[in-house]
Order: sequence, then C-alpha cells, then structure tokens
Amino acid sequence: MKSKGFWAILTILLILSADQILKIWIKTHLYIGEDIRIANWFYIRFVENNGMAMGIEVIGKLFLSIFRIVASFGIIYYLYLLVKKNFKLGYILCVSMIFAGAVGNIIDSIFYGVIFSESTAYSVATLFPPEGGYGTWLHGRVVDMFYFPLFKFHWPSWIPWIGGNEFVFFRYIFNLADASISVGIAVLLLFYRNTFSGSFEK
Repeated sequence: MKSKGFWAILTILLILSADQILKIWIKTHLYIGEDIRIANWFYIRFVENNGMAMGIEVIGKLFLSIFRIVASFGIIYYLYLLVKKNFKLGYILCVSMIFAGAVGNIIDSIFYGVIFSESTAYSVATLFPPEGGYGTWLHGRVVDMFYFPLFKFHWPSWIPWIGGNEFVFFRYIFNLADASISVGIAVLLLFYRNTFSGSFEK
C-alpha cells in the first residue's frame, strides 16, 4: 500500500513539474500565436485559454477557477481512499494523472495572472514583472501549446453550410495537463470500468 502511495505521488510530481516547466518556458520565450515546427503534423503553437478544455467558455472565469479547486480536493480525497483500500496500481496511476492534469491547469488559473506580464503578438511575457501581472488571483489564462494538424482538406463546395471551408484534424491546441487528464480518463474507460464502479462500493 505504501508503495502504491509512493508511485501515485511520484506520478503527480513528475507530471506537474514537466507541465509547469514547459508552460513557463513557452510564456517567457514565445509570442502569442508563434509556432515552432517540429514536423508537418506537429507544432508548438503558443495560445492562451481563458476557459475550459479546447477553449470552451460557458461560465465565468472566477466560478470556473473555484470549481476546479473544489473538484481537485474531491479527486485527491478519492485518490487517498484508493491507496488506503489498496486498489490496483494501474487504476491509482490513472486517477493520479487526472489529478495532476487538473492541478496543472489550476496553477495557471490561480497564479499566472499575477506572476506574468501580458503575452502579445509583439512582446514576450516576463516572469515576476516589477509592474505586476496582467490579471488578478484566480483570473490567469491557461497556457496551451501542442498542435497536431495531422491532415487537412477543403469540403466540396456543393455541401451545404460547410462547403468550401477548410477542415483540420486535429485543430485543437492543448497542453501536457490536458493530455494527462485525457490519457488517464481513456485508460480508465478502456481497462478499468468495472474497477471504477466497484470503487464506490468498497
């Protein structure tokens, strides 16, 4: 049981560290919208997300930040119970990945508006600027950077509404924290659905 707790903590710390190191480097080295081409199908593209996953904005920023914090406390308590009840290590690691990803984006929301100057298309952000940050506590923007335009094409002009428009797969830009959450959830659904149901019965 102690070993499983160790691996859970290690997973969380590694993901959080990598996520924040990458985000800080992106913020302090790239302009908004700037690209680094890794391959034809993979770019580092710096954007900032003021809402939820994939840039969706349906609720206020303050409410979203508070909701994320409360949800994270729920996940860490659930994770504590999993370790205490000696659940499968793979399942514990998946929940650890989800928690680490959630906290990674929460850090941006809570602190980035205070500790960074504004990122623009003409200026790179400064960490701990003497004049103060671009926002206030709980109003920071989440840093995204992974862009995978695996393929693109134009819809035939005869198709109603979308004819002639460009289609890009995958057009959404995300970060390491998002990827950690997505992979954790995907593995849970593929391999641990019964374990998830049983975790509420023990």
